[in-house]
Amino acid sequence: MNESTRKPGNGENPDSPRSADPYFESGAAGVASAEGGAGARTNDGPLSVDDEIAQLRRERDDYRDQALRGRAEFANYQKRTKQQTETDRIYAAGSLARDLLEPFDNLTRATEALRASGAEGITAGLDMVQKQLLEILAKHGVEPIDAQGHPFDPNLHDAILQQPDPEHPEGTVVAEFSKGYKIRDRVLRPSKVAVSVKPPSR
Repeated sequence: MNESTRKPGNGENPDSPRSADPYFESGAAGVASAEGGAGARTNDGPLSVDDEIAQLRRERDDYRDQALRGRAEFANYQKRTKQQTETDRIYAAGSLARDLLEPFDNLTRATEALRASGAEGITAGLDMVQKQLLEILAKHGVEPIDAQGHPFDPNLHDAILQQPDPEHPEGTVVAEFSKGYKIRDRVLRPSKVAVSVKPPSR
């Protein structure tokens, strides 16, 4: 009996592909793989429903933490920006005030020279101008540094000489050659001063 007339054996379906067909075997394996791949898997197999729920909750918590951190960082940025803007506004007059100090010193010296020469009528007017300028500077937070008779402070004073003085404790400002100014808590220009020292022993 030849191959073409062979009858199917027991359990063999004559309408089905032969089990020895390699194409049939690979196709069946692909279908089985696709069916088994449905759902989440781990190295040990598919996740259970409880494990999937736990994983989703962890992801939810991570996203929430990221959102909260981003919100906090943005709030801090807004706060820093507001503080910097306020600081810039407060000290905006500092550069202009610093540029005005030298002309103001010249006006003061001219006034004192006229007063020494007896020109009281002119000096009265100049004194009024000086007072107005000081009021304008004070309006913007600029004030003179009070140095005379105070202990020497290197943050406020610039000592240009030491002067023996038995009447003041050592380290006291006993003379002021150029008045210093500050804007709020910042020094625009330190006072140029003389500082007392103990007189030499005889």
